[in-house]
Amino acid sequence: MSTSQHGRLGIFDNLKGDIPASVVVFFVAIPLCLGIALASGAPLFAGLIAGIVGGIVVGAVSGSPVGVSGPAAGLTAIVLTAITELETYQMFLTCVVIGGAIQVLFGVLRAGVIGYFFPSSVIKGMLTGIGLIIILKQIPHFFGYDADPEGDDAFLQPDGENTFSELFNMFNYTDDGATTIAFIALGILILWETVLLKKSKVFNIVPGPLVAVAVGIIWEVTMGNGSLGISSEHLVSVPVPSSFDDFIGQFSFPDFSAVALPSVWITGFTIALVASLETLLCVEATDKLDPRRRVTPTNRELLAQGTGNILSGMIGGLPVTQVIVRSSANIQSGGRTKLAAILHGLLLLTSVIFVPNILNLIPLSVLAAILLLVGYKLAKPATIMAIYRAGWRQFVPFVVTVVAIVFTDLLIGISLGLAVGVIVILYTSYQNSHFLHMRNEEGEREHIQITLAEEVTFFNKGAIRNQFDKISDGALLTIDARQNQFLDYDVVEIMDDFVTTFKNRNVDVEVIRKDGSTVQNPEDFFEVFDMRSGVALH
Repeated sequence: MSTSQHGRLGIFDNLKGDIPASVVVFFVAIPLCLGIALASGAPLFAGLIAGIVGGIVVGAVSGSPVGVSGPAAGLTAIVLTAITELETYQMFLTCVVIGGAIQVLFGVLRAGVIGYFFPSSVIKGMLTGIGLIIILKQIPHFFGYDADPEGDDAFLQPDGENTFSELFNMFNYTDDGATTIAFIALGILILWETVLLKKSKVFNIVPGPLVAVAVGIIWEVTMGNGSLGISSEHLVSVPVPSSFDDFIGQFSFPDFSAVALPSVWITGFTIALVASLETLLCVEATDKLDPRRRVTPTNRELLAQGTGNILSGMIGGLPVTQVIVRSSANIQSGGRTKLAAILHGLLLLTSVIFVPNILNLIPLSVLAAILLLVGYKLAKPATIMAIYRAGWRQFVPFVVTVVAIVFTDLLIGISLGLAVGVIVILYTSYQNSHFLHMRNEEGEREHIQITLAEEVTFFNKGAIRNQFDKISDGALLTIDARQNQFLDYDVVEIMDDFVTTFKNRNVDVEVIRKDGSTVQNPEDFFEVFDMRSGVALH
């Protein structure tokens, strides 16, 4: 299908954006795969296996156009505990395979619908919180202090420090060479994005992060053992096999004799549950970041993640989930189809086979500079101010989510934010039921009318989104809001997200407001419903 016919991008329709994006995600993924494996107590190669499977296999099976999968920091504690308590690493791999099979079952049972019930304020809080975590965690790596493994996002760190004490502790261990090249790399990235990209199309072809990494490698080669040279502990550390047999020997296989142990099944179910929740949260977040506002089929995503975990466990890899750091880096770098995720996986595979020695010349501080910009774009002050202007119903759950993520971890932060979001909704909403009524009229053109109930909250978000997905290309959609007294910000955001989709699919939209006035093909649903002033409807 061509883009012009249905407004949807085919997998090869965005090569000029997907190829550079895959390179950026590749550089972001390398330290994260290795760092998460290290923090999990697993072989380093296990993290790379998970990154390769997450890119190639999950990327191909998934319905997410911009999501990228790989080993997740949120599973680190679970994996570390399991590897420590089980007798062998092969027994743990059995848990990963079981977890993948359970995820496939979740997909078959259509459990992905859970993803539609996370409030927008919590999802945006998650994005901002992760952005702040990236910044706080990468600052020590930027200055050449690498005691905490890359990819660790928990407040309490494996090295005995916490996120903030690490920032003070790093001043005793800064490395001049790593710091110098980090500032050079950061300067290249900022110059590339703010100046050079606007000067010539040539700079759109070659991604800035690739140039920064190349400069970092040249720095390491030329400086060597000099005063500004970078020692091996501050460089990427990919396993380097001495022969093909050694390379094959890095793969491990499950010990299925352990399948009778209750602890193996408990760990497998825990992996499935946590990995599925992290994936569904990331899917909601990446759909919001996607400039085309496409909607990922959540049940298919669970099937894809389950398939990936079965294969990763079968060949010695860590569990995989869709991950927001790599996904947001993909989107920020111009990735618009699943080709970017697949290519990044292929780059990981070919590089660890053919050029591991070159990868091991990359300074971690240069990769930290790349991640710092990713974090800033997720936690921009403008985003925080926009949530603040949306009113206290959005801002309170948002702040709780951000603070909880920074001071605990991702899942605890989301749980607290969700709990506060529900309390706010229950506090401000009436107890009457709400519904979505649709009427189809036969004729030359399909006409769909959605009548909003007296009260519509974020609990209706999934139903409204599903109805929008079912609208045929070229249809006429009427949204009748005359009976509505309370319209949640989340629901208006769903409508606003579909503005681009409606245009691409030639769908005409008319909105009947509470006062009976009609708005044709609105560009901004927030203005239609006066949401920016904090009033639901006039």
